Amino acid sequence: MALSDTNQLPPPRHIAIIMDGNGRWAKKRGLPRTAGHAAGAESFRRIANYCRTLGVEYLTVYAFSTENWRRSQEEVAGIMKLLHRYLVEALADMEKNRVRFRFFGDLSRLTPELRRLCLDAERRSEEYDVQVNFCLNYGGRDEIVRAARAFCQEVAEGKRAPEELTEEVFSEYLYSSGVPDPELIIRPSGEKRTSNFLLWQSAYSEYVFMNVLWPDFTPKDLDQAIEEYHRRNRRFGGT
Repeated sequence: MALSDTNQLPPPRHIAIIMDGNGRWAKKRGLPRTAGHAAGAESFRRIANYCRTLGVEYLTVYAFSTENWRRSQEEVAGIMKLLHRYLVEALADMEKNRVRFRFFGDLSRLTPELRRLCLDAERRSEEYDVQVNFCLNYGGRDEIVRAARAFCQEVAEGKRAPEELTEEVFSEYLYSSGVPDPELIIRPSGEKRTSNFLLWQSAYSEYVFMNVLWPDFTPKDLDQAIEEYHRRNRRFGGT
């Protein structure tokens, strides 16, 4: 039974998901990898809607990493086409869905049209409360390096002093500035690694690894991950 039906366990305020397993899902069915990504896109829609039903305030998803450019040109093009289609649909339904969009990552490598859609989605949804963060051309190490460079540049320009740097100040230079750190990070597919995802923000996140490929991920799986989260003892270094 879904958590939204039982109303027993409140969801974390911020959930992040590494959407992994699209390629293996397609391979098991003798389909091209692009078919797996299409199925994964549908799974994202299903889970994003369910998160909103549960009352999750922030959902962050790993859509495309800085390392994913190494994949075949056909696969990359297929992923970008799916993203383009999703954004066009989201912009058309924005007033109805009222979801705020943020993009974490270097958008400069995207096509001008796709970059325009991303920026338009951010601009037009600024006043909405429920927020989806897309990590697009994103890498955790790259994010930290960019933040360090930005702070150093302001020091060089006399806008900051080195001794001003604290964890809170550094967080202001990250893509996720103003967004609370995720309490729960879910990785489907059976893999057990962080894959360069939210390295700074996940310092005290609870990780739940699940043996289900992302296209097969259902609201019931999300319920199970939230239940596991509530079984954890979150001490934050204390006792």
